[in-house]
Amino acid sequence: MHAGFPQFTSNLIKVMQTGAGADETLRPFLSKTGGTLLANSMALLIQLGFGFIMRDSLLGVKQAEHASHFFADNFVFTDPLMPSGKRYYQGKFLIRTRRPGDDMNVYFYFCPDPSKLFTHMPWGDCLDPKQVVKTEVLTESEADLLENNPDKVDLVIQFKDVDAITGLIGRPDADIVGLLLESLVQLKGNVGHLFKLGAIGTNIQLELDKSLQLKH
Repeated sequence: MHAGFPQFTSNLIKVMQTGAGADETLRPFLSKTGGTLLANSMALLIQLGFGFIMRDSLLGVKQAEHASHFFADNFVFTDPLMPSGKRYYQGKFLIRTRRPGDDMNVYFYFCPDPSKLFTHMPWGDCLDPKQVVKTEVLTESEADLLENNPDKVDLVIQFKDVDAITGLIGRPDADIVGLLLESLVQLKGNVGHLFKLGAIGTNIQLELDKSLQLKH
C-alpha cells in the first residue's frame, strides 16, 4: 500500500489545486457545502488526467503509436484463456466520505467496454482515449448501493469527510498507514488495485517529465 498511495494522494492534491480547493478561503465553504462541487471537479480531472498521455491518439500515426504503446504497457495483460489472448485492466473505484450530507461520491472505472476501445481511422485502428476511463458523480443513495456491490466496485476509498480530502493539500507526503491510524481514510475491497492505480499514475508522471525534458 505504501507504493501506491503516495502517487494517488499526489494526484488527488493536484485535482484539488486545479479544482479551486487549494484556496484557503474556499476550504470552509467546501467542507460544508462543496461536496458536490468537489466531486464534479475530481471526476472531470480524473478522466482528463488518466487520459492525458493518450489524448492525441486520433490525430495521426505517430500520436496513435505512442498512445497505443502506453495503453499496452499499462492496461493490457496477456491471458491465454481469452479468445484474443489478452484482457484489459478494468479496475473500478469509488471515492466518498463518511460524514452524512457531504454528498461527495466519485465512481471511476477503466476500460468499461473493451469493444469500444479502438476506432477506425484512415491510417488504421486507433485507441479512443475517451474510452479508457469513465467517471460518474453519484448521490449518497447511489453510492450506498454501489459500495456494497463487489461486482461493481473493486476498491472503496472512503475519507472521514470533505475536510480530510482538502487537508491533503498541506500534506504532500501523507501515506496510507498514517491516514488509516488517524481514521481519516478507510479502504474496503481489494487493496491490490491501489498498487495498480499508483503504478499508472507514476507512469503518467514519468511520461510528462520526459516530455518536459524534450522541450528543454
